[in-house]
Amino acid sequence: MERKQALGLLKQFLKRENLIKHSLATEACMRNLARRLHQDEESWGLAGLLHDLDYEETKNDFSRHGLVAAQKLEKEGVAKEILDAIEAHSGLKERRTLMEKALYVVDPLTGLIVASALMHPEKKLKALDTGFVLRRFGEKHFARGANREQIRSCSEIGLSLEEFVALCLQAMQEIAEELGL
Repeated sequence: MERKQALGLLKQFLKRENLIKHSLATEACMRNLARRLHQDEESWGLAGLLHDLDYEETKNDFSRHGLVAAQKLEKEGVAKEILDAIEAHSGLKERRTLMEKALYVVDPLTGLIVASALMHPEKKLKALDTGFVLRRFGEKHFARGANREQIRSCSEIGLSLEEFVALCLQAMQEIAEELGL
């Protein structure tokens, strides 16, 4: 599947603009990580872009989140490694591959970075640096939905927390305009 087709599906199944922006942020982070880890940027980007395709459909039954998306995407001919990563990001199965582990840790970090930007006086991603995001990471009550343990498991993909945050922040800054930040 090519990105253009994936974007079309995303906009077909997700109506909330914030979910689309989250998907774009996750895609950007996954692409940057793929470059850093010498992986296939296109497949990693698609996994990030499509990971929450079923969110609106499964938000009241989260036990199906990821599974419904994988089933829809399988019919579209999406590669098994991407389907597996989408299923694994929501905890439906054990994370084994580097892509599966990366998507799992990227998902909550994008929310933490967006929340950090929104609380910054400039309210812009470009105004943030890694230290600013890491200080917010250390605040227990800030962006509570961003699971810190999940983010800390970036060590499973061979990155320190600081390096991981820096890579994702850089990726999101590159598409700040698309994200409205």
